[in-house]
Amino acid sequence: MSQPSAHSGLTRRLGLPTAVALNMMEMIGVGPFVTLPIILATAGARFSVWAWILGAFIALCDGLVWAELGATFPDAGGSYAFLRHLYNPRRAGRWISFLYVWQLSFSAPLSIASGCLGVAAFTVWLFPALAIPIPGVPFLHTTSLIAAAACLLVTLMLYRNLTAVARLAWILFFGVLVTIIGVVASGAVVSAGIHPSPTFNSLVGWPTLALAPALAQATLIACYDYWGYYNICFLGSEVRNPQRTIPRAILLSLALVAALYLAMNFALLPALSSGTLHSANRIAMVADLAHAAFGSTAARVLAALILWSAFASVFSLLLGYSRVPWAAARDGNFFRPLAALHPRHNFPHRSLVALGLTATLFCFFSLSQVIALLVVIRILLQFLLQHFGLLALRSQHPHIARPFRMPLYPLPVFAAIAGFLFILAFRPHPLTELAAAAAIATSGSILYLFRARHHHHWPFHQH
Repeated sequence: MSQPSAHSGLTRRLGLPTAVALNMMEMIGVGPFVTLPIILATAGARFSVWAWILGAFIALCDGLVWAELGATFPDAGGSYAFLRHLYNPRRAGRWISFLYVWQLSFSAPLSIASGCLGVAAFTVWLFPALAIPIPGVPFLHTTSLIAAAACLLVTLMLYRNLTAVARLAWILFFGVLVTIIGVVASGAVVSAGIHPSPTFNSLVGWPTLALAPALAQATLIACYDYWGYYNICFLGSEVRNPQRTIPRAILLSLALVAALYLAMNFALLPALSSGTLHSANRIAMVADLAHAAFGSTAARVLAALILWSAFASVFSLLLGYSRVPWAAARDGNFFRPLAALHPRHNFPHRSLVALGLTATLFCFFSLSQVIALLVVIRILLQFLLQHFGLLALRSQHPHIARPFRMPLYPLPVFAAIAGFLFILAFRPHPLTELAAAAAIATSGSILYLFRARHHHHWPFHQH
């Protein structure tokens, strides 16, 4: 039975299974299949598994922060609602939450566009004849058009009521699971044919301090692949029994995806150590694994499944992020026209379309540095702000109702902060991403101050 969501205009229809599916679709997507070779090249095959383990540990500690905040403030917009409440919605909370929505205006379309470019890349791998330049426009490639078409198609698929969207999500999620199982099965078959059988010590080495920069860079990419465990928080106003459902969805999706990623790695490492895989093509590596195990047809089928998985990730990303500008506009803390709900199907249609069209435009830009840029921006302007905000909330309001209390508090918070600072401090050449984060924070603050002065909000008017 659907539950109304107080003060939001949305309806609580999402249960735990759908919440877990939406999280996992965003987490898996195209990321691990495209970035796995990058992690291998960055940390080395024998040390790459530690990036996945460290990334899973950071994600778990950060996931506990999301679980507690999501259960305490189960509202649309996720981090927007958290930051607004943590830093006082009548004072600095307005500014910090606006900054979050402002950076999301850049980072969310980039995330969505990167998924669409993954769809395009695997489409071109399957059908090489599509890899042609546009006549008369030498700098434009058909992959950009394919990516843009995928983005518009996802926007169209999401332009309907949440019940229909949930049905589509389950169809897409099934394909994502089949994709991961296909990669693991291919690796298992290849490993079984290797003589002598590789041991753990022959596949995995112990990292040293000298490896810290490479491990930090590889962990940054692994964290990007894990991100999405919090997607259900953005749909907080549409979740049934959110105080229980949100924490469980976060922890379950994290546990399942971490197990799948590690299984995928241990399935791939024996093939790498034996020289079975020799492709230098990032896209072709997992297809090469399926080819070694089952033949050329299996390679094409697995590539098609990865394309499906990438499409599912874009679907989940756009669904969750479309609620953030709507929630901010509803509170008068972003552009007011985005606060509208569809008159018949009751979903934030203007916010959805605006984000979908922006992401479509971003499909025509180069995204070679997008992963590092996204991770650094979100660590600085979202994750760390939530961590310090939760510490302050626990200290200043110890008696506030918290339906979910993280175990071993505050150790998970400090561990997550330490993990993110390790990524920021040890990765090589971080100044570009740090400068971009500073530029977004500065421009967002200036825009907020102009709006606040016009609307008589904090700090120009004390409520």
